[in-house]
Amino acid sequence: MNDPTTRPHATFKQSPEDFVVEELDAYPASGEGEHVYVRIRKRALTTDAALDRLARALGLDPRACGAAGMKDREAIATQRLSLHGTTEAAVQALAGRFDDLEILEVARHANKLRPGHLRGNRFTIRLRDLDDAAVGAIEATLGGLARTGFPNAFGPQRFGRDGDNADRALAFVRGEAPPPRDARLRRLLFSALQARWFNRVLDARVREGTFATPLAGDLLQKHPGGALFVCEDVETDRARAAAFEVSPTGPIFGAKMAQPTGEVWTRERAALAADGVGDADLERHRALGEGTRRTLRVPMEELALERAPGGLIVRMVLPKGAYATTALGLAAELVQARPGGGGEGERGDEAPAT
Repeated sequence: MNDPTTRPHATFKQSPEDFVVEELDAYPASGEGEHVYVRIRKRALTTDAALDRLARALGLDPRACGAAGMKDREAIATQRLSLHGTTEAAVQALAGRFDDLEILEVARHANKLRPGHLRGNRFTIRLRDLDDAAVGAIEATLGGLARTGFPNAFGPQRFGRDGDNADRALAFVRGEAPPPRDARLRRLLFSALQARWFNRVLDARVREGTFATPLAGDLLQKHPGGALFVCEDVETDRARAAAFEVSPTGPIFGAKMAQPTGEVWTRERAALAADGVGDADLERHRALGEGTRRTLRVPMEELALERAPGGLIVRMVLPKGAYATTALGLAAELVQARPGGGGEGERGDEAPAT
């Protein structure tokens, strides 16, 4: 979506301290209920590993525990987890036991935390190895994206460590290979395939300059996270989009996905057909994802840029489902200083799409 030769190179994730993410709650804990919500701060640890460690320490079934989002391993991340079958006192007693996991806050609530149960994420990211000209270019690009929004692409984290999750899903969706026996893995792989189809549609809209511009027949969504409606009055809806009241959406394909109309729908179906997949395939795999819509662009809020020796510190708030690395990647060619461990914390919040 952007020519890397025109962007400065920036080193990031030289250490976990270079990528700090804080989950923003969708709702407060009520103080009552059968689940214990624990806010943790973890360092160089995946969310799954943190959940498993707490569950084992407390003698709990990890399947009864939950998280609103998966946070990256090579980061310092603050997030809430839900634990079932324990007490607040038992959780508090774990404080100080782990070097890479802090217990910050404990409270009861009625329901298990599930993927997407958050408002967004606050990021503090340090970019290194930049000269003054590169810093200026990144500042200008991010400032523009803060005004207009940026393409809401799924980042490479979505597609697995080896980048082949979508292909693995396509093989069983088309009946060319048996699906994995593990239900969670099946859903994870299928979500990567849904992400590939979405990115394919988004890439085409970016190339033609319409990812933020309503077209006749588009399914538009009101911000933030409001109702969907079909674009019929193009002039009016484009004015609303310019004011960031609404944005076009793209497909997260599934058997029950809401559909745009006209040429927009024809082009979206072509992105699906390019992989030899049709309605019958989606219906057969309905349990893995019934389908939804995702905005083609995303707002960047509370952007703050601080120059640091040899680099730049970027602070921003993104809504759930958005990848910080997608925004940064439009401003700089990111060179990761160490393996990322396959985490997904750049978006920090998103379950496999449904």
